[in-house]
Amino acid sequence: MDVFFKILLIVFSLGLIAVVLLQRGKSAGLSGAISGGAEHLFGKQKARGLDLFLQRVTVGLAIGFFILSLVVAYVVGQG
Repeated sequence: MDVFFKILLIVFSLGLIAVVLLQRGKSAGLSGAISGGAEHLFGKQKARGLDLFLQRVTVGLAIGFFILSLVVAYVVGQG
């Protein structure tokens, strides 16, 4: 049973890494403020929807990873 949880934990961790790497970084500095303002003015609805989806998937995977980490620690500690 603990092998199943460990494999599931690895899948969640790889998924979390992949989803975080797929997200767009927030631009910093003056160039980010200028391009961010232009995107706001002209709109970027497709990218915004994808960013929102990736953000929600990231939160779900992070919660699952946290819970699975606790379960694996408990199961390994028992046996």
